[in-house]
Amino acid sequence: MPPVSVRVAAAQFAVGIDRSANLAAVLRAVGAAAARKARLVVLPEFCNHLSWYEDREHALREACVLGDTFLTEVAAAAARHRLYVKLHVTLAAPATPPVPGRADGMRITATSLLFAPDGTLVGRADKQTLMGSENDHLDPADAEGPVVETGLGPVGLYSCMEGVINEVCRSLSLRGARLLLNSLNSFALDEASLHIPVRAAENKVWVVAANKVGPLIPEARLAAVAEGLGIPPEALHGAGESQIVAPDGTVAAKAPRTGEALAVADIDPLGALDKHRPDGTDVFAARRPDLYGPIARSPRPVPAFGGRRAGSVTAAVLRPAGTGRAAVEDAARLAADAAARGARLLVLPELFLFPSGRVPAHLTGTEADALAAGALRTLADALSGTDALLACTVPAGDVHLGVLTGAGGPVLRVPQLHPSARHASWATGRAGPPEVHDAAWGRIALVAGDDSVHPETFRLAALAGADTVAVCFTGLEPWESALGLPERSAENRLNLVAAGHGQGAVHALPSDFGLWQNHGGGFTGRISHPRTTTATGPLTLAEIHPAQALRRMLSRSTDLVDGRPWRLSGALVAPSGAPAPRPA
Repeated sequence: MPPVSVRVAAAQFAVGIDRSANLAAVLRAVGAAAARKARLVVLPEFCNHLSWYEDREHALREACVLGDTFLTEVAAAAARHRLYVKLHVTLAAPATPPVPGRADGMRITATSLLFAPDGTLVGRADKQTLMGSENDHLDPADAEGPVVETGLGPVGLYSCMEGVINEVCRSLSLRGARLLLNSLNSFALDEASLHIPVRAAENKVWVVAANKVGPLIPEARLAAVAEGLGIPPEALHGAGESQIVAPDGTVAAKAPRTGEALAVADIDPLGALDKHRPDGTDVFAARRPDLYGPIARSPRPVPAFGGRRAGSVTAAVLRPAGTGRAAVEDAARLAADAAARGARLLVLPELFLFPSGRVPAHLTGTEADALAAGALRTLADALSGTDALLACTVPAGDVHLGVLTGAGGPVLRVPQLHPSARHASWATGRAGPPEVHDAAWGRIALVAGDDSVHPETFRLAALAGADTVAVCFTGLEPWESALGLPERSAENRLNLVAAGHGQGAVHALPSDFGLWQNHGGGFTGRISHPRTTTATGPLTLAEIHPAQALRRMLSRSTDLVDGRPWRLSGALVAPSGAPAPRPA
């Protein structure tokens, strides 16, 4: 049993091309963490050498091998200070079997290594999803990383790009990891603001993440590379902000943006055992692995889109007042107003008829169904003479049903796919897989209710070729709106139009997307974060960009969607066998 409280640290420092200086920085960080009485320290990605090589031979010369001086010194430091050390290096080893196209007979991997307090190597995880030029010289993992049993509880190891998408952290958490250790080599500011904390919140685990500071390419080349990209040299420095994040997504400790530093916090690893939302839904037990097959299959072409995706479309978040028929009348008024102002996709909160997002207990199934049917007719009438589409959810027998309707009536019906305790008394019907609707300007998916907290829902939409997702939700925890929905947009290249009770936002895809794109509007330090318009008042209008969804290359050879580690995602589609959600 792990201790109730344990001190952990994330170390940030600069790494260059001098192996001895890099080792000194590693040992300095381990010593500093020990001085703060940490029992675990996480170090940045590529501690042995900058991730910048002239060719594969250069990468092979600079790689570590098991038992070399670099790794032996780090193991000795772990034993000397009696703490766990999570190190990340490039690692070379004979390829068995041979790697196609690699004449040198070697594998070079970007590898996380976990040394125990006695100096033994207890965990190794090769990077599954490589970023950009890493693909030129390094080999991706051929096995999923292990969950390592430690004195601090089960631990999972990952690095950088593996946290920009959800599959690796999801797999580790499903296999029992309570503490995820992330090593980064990134200049992107949205790592710290979005990608790192969301992995803790969506899986309800602890995350300890260590990033670099200082130049991420050789200093002799920094000015020329920056000039070629049209960005300031400091934009190519590691973004720092190493951090420790709690299972609810709150940051327990964070290092500064620049400078060598430690983030240190006392954590309770057992806090990651509870996977329940405030309404009593166990988010792991509620998963639908039977629907997630496409995530773990090889990339395949999506069905052709019959129209032409628009560069820009106006979307609207509607938040009507009142309950029952009063809510319907107000929603119809807002819908007519939004359509008249050019909005082509309108989204209402989950079960907009009821401000709490729940069907009142006193309403019988028949009464609720009749109210819902009348509401859909009224909303369709409000769209008369327009090509606007409106998304909402309503009770329909034993199903919580998402409906996309136009002036002529519903064009898409999507039941809530995942069970939730809030609706357990009446919504017992299940269906799938989810479907999409082709409008003249883009392909739309609809997410109903608590499907919004499952990253797999949005990955399926992206794999179906959606460019826009209407989300009718009820947020129960702060992270769901602040981190969850922006991340679903970012990691899938999807426009999201999300309406909730008292909340909501439009997350539009930016044009300045990717690692080495032309940032003509000024470099922001973000690589995939959407442009967010927060809903205010009863009607919020904002532009979305369907055509931008076709751009999924985050960097050369790195596709956000098809680059997912589908071969190693078996844990995502394995039956959970977990208990059903407990009612609130």
